[in-house]
Amino acid sequence: MVNFGKIPVTVFALIAGAALADPALAQAGAVLASGPATEAALSGALDRALGATAGGEQAPLSLSLQLLVVMGLLTVLPALILMMTSFTRIIVVLSILRQALGLQQSPPNQVLVGLSLFLSLFIMAPTLERVNTAAIEPYAAGTMPAEIAIGKAGDQFHAFMIRQTRTADLAMFADIAGAGEFANPQSVPFSILLPAFVTSELKTAFQIGFMLFLPFLVIDLVVASVLMSLGMMMLSPTIVSLPFKLLLFVLIDGWSLLMGSLAMSFV
Repeated sequence: MVNFGKIPVTVFALIAGAALADPALAQAGAVLASGPATEAALSGALDRALGATAGGEQAPLSLSLQLLVVMGLLTVLPALILMMTSFTRIIVVLSILRQALGLQQSPPNQVLVGLSLFLSLFIMAPTLERVNTAAIEPYAAGTMPAEIAIGKAGDQFHAFMIRQTRTADLAMFADIAGAGEFANPQSVPFSILLPAFVTSELKTAFQIGFMLFLPFLVIDLVVASVLMSLGMMMLSPTIVSLPFKLLLFVLIDGWSLLMGSLAMSFV
């Protein structure tokens, strides 16, 4: 029987899609439509859809189901990158930095997204290695069924997200859901952890962005005061302060400091 409590919500979409391609699950769906279905019938249909035989031996997924799973993963991959990794914090901080510098389209959005993606891969590398060791390699070797591999992969992302999530955010969403207190961090379901994790990431990103904004705001204020004292009120302070802000950012090696600080914030 599959443990639904430890599988991310996005995985259920894949299982639901697999039901459309497997006659056993389609039959189970018909039973559900006509009346109450037994747990054993539904469990057996799910096992047959995932490649389990009646004797307990594991068989590989059929080609049609493999293609369906791959296409399903491609559709949910952007959401997984945004919601379950360090991508959100990094892209928000880089966007705030561009606004603080007063640059409208430089660096362009494609550069910021690419930089955030590859820095996220660097930060998530230990988690991805554990996912590969605990789930992907055993599944590829045929020693672990698909549902267990998905659960173990979800456990690794769960451990990463729980470390970066504030206790107050977890308590807030748990109170909204009426879940009460949890015995340990591992017992927090994904339905509560995901919104709490995203909320914590946004809060941390705005805190970092505030610290980035302060020195550039001081430069803007100084330039605006000087221009006003000289009577040059028709000249935009942003045009004058932009070279000074770029010079300051280059002199302090801002990109190295920012990238290093973002990476260390996840340790």
